[in-house]
Amino acid sequence: MPTREDQAVTPGGSEEAGPSHPMSMQERSDLSPTVVVERDAQRAEVEAGLDALDTPVYEYTPWWKSLVSSLVPPVIAVALLVGVWQFLWSRAIWPEYQLPHPADVGSYMVELFRTGQAFDVLWTSGHRALIGFAVAIVVATPLGLLIGTVQPVRAAIGPLVSGLQSLPSVAWVPAAILWFGIQPATIYAVILLGAVPSIANGLVAGLDQIPTILPRVGRALGASRVELARHVLLPAALPGFLAGLKQGWAFAWRSLMAAELIAASPQLGLGLGALLDQARALNSMARVITVIFLILAVGVLVDLIVFRPLERRVLRARGLTGTSA
Repeated sequence: MPTREDQAVTPGGSEEAGPSHPMSMQERSDLSPTVVVERDAQRAEVEAGLDALDTPVYEYTPWWKSLVSSLVPPVIAVALLVGVWQFLWSRAIWPEYQLPHPADVGSYMVELFRTGQAFDVLWTSGHRALIGFAVAIVVATPLGLLIGTVQPVRAAIGPLVSGLQSLPSVAWVPAAILWFGIQPATIYAVILLGAVPSIANGLVAGLDQIPTILPRVGRALGASRVELARHVLLPAALPGFLAGLKQGWAFAWRSLMAAELIAASPQLGLGLGALLDQARALNSMARVITVIFLILAVGVLVDLIVFRPLERRVLRARGLTGTSA
């Protein structure tokens, strides 16, 4: 029987159970049919409201609108930055060789694309980054699964992998040169050593957030270790794994720039890092800033075009975000 606090008094003076407590058959027989219908309607309304709160509301947005909405704010930010730059240059706070005119940087940028050199250096650095990042994913995924699921392995090498993530990528360049010489292997070794720890730690963080019931159910259904990792662990840890991939790409791109900047050689071709070193050797701040803008543009575009849509899709599939994302 409901307590006095859980009861409500009807206009006729009778007491009835609150909408949050189901009524017994005897209680329903004591109420008039009108009151029973009203109580059922109230309960249905409350349940429908709770279901509406749990159901994510999505609005379909064409991909080109999403792309434009993602690109417009950075473009506005760059325009504001150029405006501030122009103001500082007009005040002559720094000499010309330290802060060139924005038009000089724009002229060199146009020249790079007009002669086709920009496409050459972007291809040289871009395909190296993609190959190194792909290999890093292949290496880091089983490593992260091993660390995240086998406690002795985690205790043994988990702190080491976390420590490697905090090590600056440029520290690996001298060692890679001594190991492999001035060869493409040097570039790829630095990329791997920079990206693998970040991807592995991201996967481990995602595995730590999986409810313990999921792997238990998988094992109870007879899944092997490989099947458990493929069909249960990786899908459940996907948000954290994706965050690790995003950070791994950032480390791979930074590692590549450090390797190309230090291990510059005609045998390795002309990438963005080597072009930046050439601009430094020519004492041309306009060229240095131009190459920095190209490096920054690649990082921003990869984040906006690749990782941000993936994050949005993964989070929405799990009901973790709404249309505001």
